[in-house]
Amino acid sequence: MSLPLLRWDGAGPYEVAFSTRQGGVSDGPYSSLNLGLLTDDVHANVEENRRRLCASVGADQARLAMNRQVHAATVNQAESGQRGKDGDGLWTDEPALPMLKVTADCLPIALARRNGKPALALLHAGRLGLLEGIIEAGVATLGGRVTAIVGPGIGPCCYEVGEDIAAAYRARFGTGALKDRNLDLWAVSERVLRDAGVERVDRLDLCTACDPTRFFSHRRDGGVTGRQGVIGYVA
Repeated sequence: MSLPLLRWDGAGPYEVAFSTRQGGVSDGPYSSLNLGLLTDDVHANVEENRRRLCASVGADQARLAMNRQVHAATVNQAESGQRGKDGDGLWTDEPALPMLKVTADCLPIALARRNGKPALALLHAGRLGLLEGIIEAGVATLGGRVTAIVGPGIGPCCYEVGEDIAAAYRARFGTGALKDRNLDLWAVSERVLRDAGVERVDRLDLCTACDPTRFFSHRRDGGVTGRQGVIGYVA
């Protein structure tokens, strides 16, 4: 079946798409396209959801590469079928090797090399990963001219933070990182990407917390929720 994906057009010889929560087989708080095994969802349902996602973008599920996401700045080279290595970024220049990063408020980001040999990186960028430098690590790993897209994540409309987090972001990124007491991950990620030399930055500006019909949200759902994600490969 065809899933309602948010596709990145114009990125070059790449297939990149952001999933929503729609089109899967899970139920309850994980309804319906939950991609996260580290939830209380039925594992067989998650595997079927991942199969559907891969089929929708023409990817081989058996080759799907993932990480154990730890909110750090490690970017690993994707290996066919490898799932368990710690890291919040994956990259590849191998054609038809699909990668998946999952999120539930953090930002899913795709980076594409625009010159030389085609290469793609996918990042899971939350408030901790942004401070650690996950975006800079991803851009440096690809090298060359890079284009980026920032997918659905919790927006400045909904992401109120405490003073400790606010102070860390003001110190690192200036006052533009916050709107009153709310953290603006979209603006911070774009600034970091541009400071790292990325000339073209696309943003979807879709808030996961605002849209329970289309997205899972850790903040909105009190931690009992599924995961959407970004999937991609070099075509």
